[in-house]
Amino acid sequence: MIKISVICVGKIKEKYWIDAIAEYSKRLSRYCKLSVIEVADEKTKEGASDPECDVIKKKEAEKILKKIEDDGLVCTLEIKGKRFKSEEFASFIDESANRTSHIQFIIGGSLGLHKSVLERSDMAISFSDMTFPHQMMRVILLEQIYRGFRITNGEPYHK
Repeated sequence: MIKISVICVGKIKEKYWIDAIAEYSKRLSRYCKLSVIEVADEKTKEGASDPECDVIKKKEAEKILKKIEDDGLVCTLEIKGKRFKSEEFASFIDESANRTSHIQFIIGGSLGLHKSVLERSDMAISFSDMTFPHQMMRVILLEQIYRGFRITNGEPYHK
């Protein structure tokens, strides 16, 4: 069974996001060994300068990089990444599972990901040109992974 890790910055506080993540985690348990790993976010003051933001992203990156395991594929979620249709994403997960035992998805904090994490990435993936709250992105990612397994297994899914 493929191991999938979602490494993300920040703690989810809102019950509706926690419930959605729990629901998709439960659904995914029959397809993969899922772990959602949270690293603490850094406080960002209002109107922080670019150099200050870079320092914050670097601190978050150090925490992320410690959580990445050496085995497997590392995929960062980035606006400039590769876009997939749901069927293509399903094939990507399936093909990756045939080559590795572990896929690690990285979701940055409110400022995004530091260049050190981007450089560690094996693949950049984009879900949209739009920016989503990182809490919502966890749910979107888990839903698409779940949809991918349903597609790959020839099971019905909502189109």
